[in-house]
Amino acid sequence: MKTYKLTLKSTRLCRLGHYVASGCLIIAGASLTSSTTSAAPPQEPVVARVEMKLTDGEKVADVIEKGDLLTVIEERDNDYVILTHDGSRGAVDKVNAVRLAESTDIYTDLIERNPDEGRFLTLRASAWWALGKSEKAVEDFDQAIKLGYKEPHAYSSRGLFHAAIGNFDKAIADYNMALELDPESIAPLINRAAVYMAQGEVEKAIKDYTAALKSKPANASLLRQRAIALKAAGKLDQAIEDFDSILQANEKDVDAISGRGYIYFQQGNHEAAVKDFSRVIELTPESAVAFNNRGYNQFQLGNAADALADYDKAIELAPQYGLALQNRAWLLTTAEDTSLRDPAKAIESAKAACELSDYSNLGDLSALAAAFAADGKFEEAIGWQEKVVENAPEPHQEFAKKILQRYQDKKPFSANPDEADVASENDPSKDDVATATQSGS
Repeated sequence: MKTYKLTLKSTRLCRLGHYVASGCLIIAGASLTSSTTSAAPPQEPVVARVEMKLTDGEKVADVIEKGDLLTVIEERDNDYVILTHDGSRGAVDKVNAVRLAESTDIYTDLIERNPDEGRFLTLRASAWWALGKSEKAVEDFDQAIKLGYKEPHAYSSRGLFHAAIGNFDKAIADYNMALELDPESIAPLINRAAVYMAQGEVEKAIKDYTAALKSKPANASLLRQRAIALKAAGKLDQAIEDFDSILQANEKDVDAISGRGYIYFQQGNHEAAVKDFSRVIELTPESAVAFNNRGYNQFQLGNAADALADYDKAIELAPQYGLALQNRAWLLTTAEDTSLRDPAKAIESAKAACELSDYSNLGDLSALAAAFAADGKFEEAIGWQEKVVENAPEPHQEFAKKILQRYQDKKPFSANPDEADVASENDPSKDDVATATQSGS
C-alpha cells in the first residue's frame, strides 16, 4: 500500500497549525452564533508513539517518526487508516499510535531530548489544546517563540489559545503578527474576526471577513460568518445578500435558509419568514426550532390556528423547548379568536416553561401571570406579576407595573394597557385581552 513519509519538518508543523486554527475557528464561530454554523472540525489526528516503517509490498515506502501527526480517515478494530499528503492511504497499528489528547508524554520526552527545538513545544501545545488546557498550550507556544520558532502558525495558534481563555487583546496581537509574517494567509483573518465579534467590534469583523472572501469568494462558511456579523451590525439587507449567495450555490443549505428567515422576522417580513421556515421544515422535518419560528410568524400574520399547530408540533418534537411552551401559553391566553383560547392549558404550558427556566425568565413569568388572569385567578396573577415587576429592567418597569395594576383591578392582560383602560371606560364590553408579545428563537 503506497504511503507518504511524515517527518518532523517545519512544513509539517505549519500544517499542524492549520489543523488547530481550522478547528478552533469553527468552535469560535459556533460560540458566536445561535444556529447558523453546522460545519464540524477535522477529525482529531493520532500521534505516532514510535518510529515506524510503512511498506508497499516488500519495499519500505516511508518512515513515520515518533511524534508525527497522522491524519485518520478511518478507524478499524486494530488499526487506523491514514491519509498521506499525496492522497494515498496507509494502515498503522493502534498499539503504535495514541490520540492527540493522550500524547503529552510523547512530546515531553521529545522536548527533553531536544531542548532547543521549539517545534516540539508547539506539538505538545496542540495536545494540551485537545485536553482543554489552553493556558498550558499558551505556555508552550511562549517558550517555542522564545527559542526562535517564529513560524506564522505559531502566532496564529497561540492567538487561538489566548482567545479561548479570554485574552482577546493578546489574541489580536498574535493574529496581527501572523498576518505580518504571511499576508496571504486567511486563517488569522478569520480567527481575528471571531475575536472582534466576541468583543462587539462587528465592523472590524465584517472588514476581516470581507478580506478573507477576496481569497475565497464563494466560501459558504465565510459568507455565513459575515452574514452573522452584518446582522449584528444592523445591516440586515446585506446579511440577506450573503445568505442568498450561499443558497445560489446550494439551495438546500438549511442554516442559510434559517438565518435568512430569522432576518425576515426581524424586518417584520413575516410572509417571507414563514416561507423560509417552511422550507427548513421540508428539509429537516424534525426541527423544533423551525416549527416554533414559523408559528411565531404565522401568529404575527393573524394565522393563530396555524401558529398553535406549529407550537404544538415544536413541543412534541422537543418537550423541554421553553420558548415554544411560552409562545403557546401567550397564544392560548391572548388569541383574538376566542375559540382558540384555553386559559387552563395556557397555565399548564407557562408553568412548564417556568420550571425549565427555574422561574427566572421574565417572559415565562409574564405568560404565567397572564394565563392566571385569563382564567380569572387574579390573586395568583398578581403574585407572579409582582415578581416580574421586582426583576424587570428599568425600561420595562412602567409597563410591568401597569399590567400589575390591571390584575389588581381584576382585568386581564393587554398589550396596550392605556388604550384598553380608555376603551373599557367607554365600553366595558371591550375590556378583553389583546395580542401578547411573543418571540422567535
